[in-house]
Amino acid sequence: MAADLSTIVKAYDVRGVVPDQWDEPLAELLGAAFAQVTAADALVIGHDMRPSSPGLSRAFARGAAARGVHVTEIGLCSTDQLYYASGALDLPGAMFTASHNPAQYNGIKMCRAGAAPVGQDTGLAEIRALAETWSESGAPAPAATPGTITRRDTLEDYAAYLRGLVDLTAIRPLKVVVDAGNGMGGHTVPTVFAGLPLDLVPMYFELDGTFPNHEANPLDPANIVDLQQRVREEGADLGIAFDGDADRCFVVDERGNPVSPSAITALVASRELAKHGGKGTVIHNLITSWSVPEVIRECGGTPVRTRVGHSFIKAEMARSGAIFGGEHSAHYYFADFWNADTGMLAALHVLAALGGQDGPLSGLVTQYDRYVGSGEINSTVADQTARLAAVRAAYAGQDGLALDELDGLTVSSADWWFNVRPSNTEPLLRLNAEARDETTMAKLRDEVLAIIRG
Repeated sequence: MAADLSTIVKAYDVRGVVPDQWDEPLAELLGAAFAQVTAADALVIGHDMRPSSPGLSRAFARGAAARGVHVTEIGLCSTDQLYYASGALDLPGAMFTASHNPAQYNGIKMCRAGAAPVGQDTGLAEIRALAETWSESGAPAPAATPGTITRRDTLEDYAAYLRGLVDLTAIRPLKVVVDAGNGMGGHTVPTVFAGLPLDLVPMYFELDGTFPNHEANPLDPANIVDLQQRVREEGADLGIAFDGDADRCFVVDERGNPVSPSAITALVASRELAKHGGKGTVIHNLITSWSVPEVIRECGGTPVRTRVGHSFIKAEMARSGAIFGGEHSAHYYFADFWNADTGMLAALHVLAALGGQDGPLSGLVTQYDRYVGSGEINSTVADQTARLAAVRAAYAGQDGLALDELDGLTVSSADWWFNVRPSNTEPLLRLNAEARDETTMAKLRDEVLAIIRG
């Protein structure tokens, strides 16, 4: 029987439980398929600190090398470090990580040369089809001359490249607590921050893919409690939390209060627009705050609204020639970084903005955080389609409301909006809501959740 990859090949990556849903033999077939679909002579592979990552990534490398492709392994790295290698070396790349998912999961984020994303419509469906076919019939005969597998360290080059994009030379000294969540931030932060006027307080920098302290998903409020407490105890200027593969960053202010990723998007957008003479397109996904397009317009830029997900954002970045893009999930995309997402570069922007003036972070971000948001609230549901239809039925036809289905369902009024969309990786519906005041937001949030949860 051919393997059925439908449960692990998502909209823009591969993700599933190891070894129940996928394993090293399947990774080897995926490596061979990736080599064929990209028609590459060479590619670059990196992996995170999960126990299954080294074996899976090496199997993928073997599959590609058997097809005659020369493989450069950069070993332990963050996802944005893999994108750096793909961009700087101009090679297709594969990153082995399941990001913030629990320890038993693993996955692959793939890109073409220059960190161009590989999603369902840009090669992932073909990779899946080949791997499924070969799992039944056997992989095609290896190339007459197999490719080589070599190692290369890119960490110092990656760090230097990022520091070259943000001027931190004149900032005041800052005390920053960083919670790496036992993920790849513990590997990258010491090198990236080296030589900067920062008093670094590290938390959970030990690489451990079993996540012994908390899940490496800083969007869940439970996972930043330790960081918030430490920031207050240390009297720090700010705190930064990274997710498992360190491509997302989440910020808390000097009081330990979370700073909305939408506010960070608006802050970085204002800095990128200033760098580009007050002109440029900035992408934001449809669950970012109303503040984001407002700030972009105020700074002379053109906001473009898009659906959630890195491959969609990157495609829109390329199509529109955007200079920057932000998502409310704390992914930040930069034209100067091959349109790829890098939480580390966003963190450097925050440090530069804070260190370039005398006030606290809480004061700095007020101009970028104008409304009251619910944050993302996940509900496990048996039937995503049916529950989404129930929400739509509750609001369709009401006067003064606008409905759109760019990504899930968005309902907007003059005073509030909400979006409900299905997860691509888990049996969840995700709710984001925002309003002009706390009372309105709470009422709206509870009303929609009651429908979702039946």
